[in-house]
Amino acid sequence: MRNFGGMPNMQQLMKQAQKMQKQMEEAQAALETKELTATAGGGMVEVVITGKKEIKSIKIKPEVVDPDDVETLEDLVLVAVNEAVRQADELTQKEMGRLTGGLPTGGLF
Repeated sequence: MRNFGGMPNMQQLMKQAQKMQKQMEEAQAALETKELTATAGGGMVEVVITGKKEIKSIKIKPEVVDPDDVETLEDLVLVAVNEAVRQADELTQKEMGRLTGGLPTGGLF
């Protein structure tokens, strides 16, 4: 098939798109198995999250547990969880950006 105006033919474009889709699926699967750790309060609260944004564990040091000050503990957990989610988002953007050359993924990931 002849190319008009130097444009790649549709078959080549489809092959490239399929290859990129496969690479993105593989990268997404790899991200899901990665674990990230975030802490708050100087390590008093630790959250482990996957690249899929699934919380795997939350560890709280006994010395931060004060029945008279539950709000501080709640704040520390909140800070650690939000940081873990931010790290997971950053990792996903970095890995997917590598494959797409920085092009937006249109909300696919």
